[in-house]
Amino acid sequence: MTDNKKDTQANITVEVVYGLPEKQKLIKLEVAVGTTAYQAVVQSGILHSFPEIDLPNSKMGIFSQVLGTKGLPEPDAYQMQERDRVEIYRPLIADPKEVRRRRAEEAKLKKQQGA
Repeated sequence: MTDNKKDTQANITVEVVYGLPEKQKLIKLEVAVGTTAYQAVVQSGILHSFPEIDLPNSKMGIFSQVLGTKGLPEPDAYQMQERDRVEIYRPLIADPKEVRRRRAEEAKLKKQQGA
């Protein structure tokens, strides 16, 4: 009789997603129980389609909950659950606080010029 522990190792189904305005990709894959979000992204092969992703510095989330915030583990510590979807987020083009500050300054200048 042989030991089938390796053959019966539990797997779960997860998804990895990334998108640009002109191109999006969702990859469904099976991973071993205990696989981290970071490992799932690597295993998905999504970096072949989007080589510009700076994976070590990219923010990731599970269904819009950013990993590493609000008490959630970092991507390399979060263990995937059945049907989790890892989302890889693009870096912000502009800091929203800076954009609001500039708009407020422009509005103030317009008001002063009009008075």
